[in-house]
Amino acid sequence: MTLTSALSECQMLSANIAARMNHIGENVVRIEADALRALADRIGGPMAEAFKRAVELMYDCAGRVVVTGMGKSGIIARKIAATLSSTGTPALFMHPVEAVHGDLGMVVRGDVVLALSASGETEEILQLLATIKRLQVPLIAMTCDEIVARALLPAKRARESLSAARDISTLAGAADVALDCSVAREACGLGLAPTASTTTMLALGDALAMTLAEKRGFKEEDFANLHPGGKLGKRLARVEALMHTGDTVPRVTPQTRMPDVIYEMSRKKLGVTTVVDGEKLVGVISDGDLRRLLEKRGKDALDLTAGQCMTGSPRTISSYEFAATALAMMEEKKITSLVVVNHDGKLEGIVHLHDLWGTEMM
Repeated sequence: MTLTSALSECQMLSANIAARMNHIGENVVRIEADALRALADRIGGPMAEAFKRAVELMYDCAGRVVVTGMGKSGIIARKIAATLSSTGTPALFMHPVEAVHGDLGMVVRGDVVLALSASGETEEILQLLATIKRLQVPLIAMTCDEIVARALLPAKRARESLSAARDISTLAGAADVALDCSVAREACGLGLAPTASTTTMLALGDALAMTLAEKRGFKEEDFANLHPGGKLGKRLARVEALMHTGDTVPRVTPQTRMPDVIYEMSRKKLGVTTVVDGEKLVGVISDGDLRRLLEKRGKDALDLTAGQCMTGSPRTISSYEFAATALAMMEEKKITSLVVVNHDGKLEGIVHLHDLWGTEMM
């Protein structure tokens, strides 16, 4: 074999390996996508009543939704608890092993437990059932049992009818609402590693959380209040968190002479000053206003008062508005500052374009 043919054979082998790897990756995604389509069909069909009842239980919960799971299901449970909490439904994750060593005190009357177990026979989860039942805490189960969906009918009759229909897992049989996360097959080539099943659990958790958020009327401002940190929090920051207040706000009265107005603007370094009557905003004077006035009146402008030079009825914003709204107003009007007032028109502060640079909107 020549060197050229050997290299050619190696290249072909590498290409075949790469193609096989791509095929495996594609196949994994297709299997999981099929599992999600099947889940969507169940939510819209045979599992509709159970899904609705699960949402109602969590919506009416006076305490918190306690989410628990072991292993890979536990990782999904943590994410579901985080998603619920960040969208208006108080929730926490409880590790089942830690629970039987004291953390079960997290669960109190008024809570709802959401338990995840692909097999429905996870020993660490089953050890919690006695306490959950003693506390009369509603239990929602996510398992891979192929369940003819049931909601919270008279619980005993529902369990009897379901057990008579087919063998189900212990967890699903004990639950007040059992949700079906079954999959045709796992995406793992050996059919062992939780892949498609954990994807369906994650998607079902998101479906519950988003339905609850809609039912609660959860709005953008609520989301912002729960995300004060990080990039998202900066993008959803309120004007009140960024504006200049107190002595840092330049202010003069309508009777203030222009030399003193210029001094106030220079001292506070915001390129603008407010004109107030008491605490009520009556106008503003900007650097641009000042330049245009000097071009028009020359040194005679210094004999005028702020009331004679100000722009009346300036653009203002509420302290409760998003910083993004302030930025949009500045861009629209080609200005660098907005005066912040309350509902009575009283001066509260000034937000400057520079204050928005740290919000990662620019």
